[in-house]
Amino acid sequence: MYTKDNKRVPLSKFWTSRYLLTLCIGLIVIAIISAMWIRHTTLQHRLSMTKLLAEEMANRIVDISEGRPIPRDELPGSLLDRGQIMDYKSDPSIYIVDSMGTILSSNRPSDRMLRQFPQAILEDKDNVQKLKLDEKREFYVVKEEIETQSIFLGWVVIIESEDNLTRVNQEYRQLAIMIIGLALLGWAAVYYLSRRLSNPIKEVARAAKQVQEGDYNIHLPDDMKVQEVYELVNSFKEMSTRLQKLETLRTELLAGVTHELKTPVTSISGLLQALNDEVVTGEEAKEFLALSLIETTKMKKMVEDLLAFNTFAANAVPVTIEKRNINELLAESIHQWEIVQDDDLIDLSVTLLNESREIHVDPIRLQQIMTNLLNNAKHAIEGHGSIMVNVAEQSDQITIDIKDTGTGIPVEEQDLIFERFFRGEGKKYKVRGLGLGLPFSKMIAQSLGGDLLLISSSSEGTTFRIILPK
Repeated sequence: MYTKDNKRVPLSKFWTSRYLLTLCIGLIVIAIISAMWIRHTTLQHRLSMTKLLAEEMANRIVDISEGRPIPRDELPGSLLDRGQIMDYKSDPSIYIVDSMGTILSSNRPSDRMLRQFPQAILEDKDNVQKLKLDEKREFYVVKEEIETQSIFLGWVVIIESEDNLTRVNQEYRQLAIMIIGLALLGWAAVYYLSRRLSNPIKEVARAAKQVQEGDYNIHLPDDMKVQEVYELVNSFKEMSTRLQKLETLRTELLAGVTHELKTPVTSISGLLQALNDEVVTGEEAKEFLALSLIETTKMKKMVEDLLAFNTFAANAVPVTIEKRNINELLAESIHQWEIVQDDDLIDLSVTLLNESREIHVDPIRLQQIMTNLLNNAKHAIEGHGSIMVNVAEQSDQITIDIKDTGTGIPVEEQDLIFERFFRGEGKKYKVRGLGLGLPFSKMIAQSLGGDLLLISSSSEGTTFRIILPK
């Protein structure tokens, strides 16, 4: 992970910091909306309570004709404790006003009490009014008419500042505690989950560095509960194991290829040296010369195979696609292979398609694949055996199975037979070559739009399948 200044930061810190930032922004937005909602609902609730208080007081006053309100019965604390009854943090101003606007009674001290109430407020149709009575604060005025036996006597007027009506410190504290608690809980959760996610990735990164340094003996935990993390760790372990095998094979194969090329060179050098020193003469000299030519031909063939494979791997060899009859093409390829065989120990059987089918293919490249597979099948057979070629047609492809009755490929080698320069233990000392036949054949099959697969192999024989598109 990179920051703006291109400094790497740990995965747990990267995700935790960004998640916490996102969480805090979200919680701040929720807190603002919640605070506004609490303020609004508190204001509406307290205004409703104020209206109920005004109505209750207006219903209890039966006469104000003598210049003072006469209550229906004595209430505890009269007007002095109304704010406490309504759970206000401050005591609202309560006025009893006659029909002319004269203030008859109030819960305010006489030296702070108004004498005359503004007629504009009393004559307004709204019983709840929001007014700015001074420069800094806004007030709500709630009034209720006093009537006795349908006779209008005056008003009960309650005045309270908006700040007092919306003051809810306890609710804000509870909201703050809840928001902070959610932030801490979210941070702890994402930190824990990030650690759970980053720890195996750290282990894989450490193991990758270990592999980079050439040490393939890595140890990674297997108890991963997250599917993707388990697949990552498991795939890396399999990759490391495979790299370790390939590194071992690379060393062995380099030595094998060197040996395969060195052997004919040594033989040719020895034979020519004998001829040059006239150690052998006459017919024996001709025989030595013939052996030298044979060894030269073998070495030339191996070099040609190596050059052909490298050229094909670099996509430098064109594939010439032609429309050919698959039955005729296979019969011709198999016949050419049979002609050069020098023994009668191999029984070859061919099963072609009942109805001939024309496909687009490079005939020379397909013949190369068939020749290589037939040669491998022959080398796998010890003594008398049989090779069966079976052609089948499927919905969108043609399959050619080459089955032999040879000794089979060991299980531990089956995943490596298409690796470059790989030669199994059974071939290292019996068959000369560079281990490029099967990789080259598979590469040709894929260039034709198909594939070459190992279908099965056991002590009873081996089956390879060539897949060609119709």
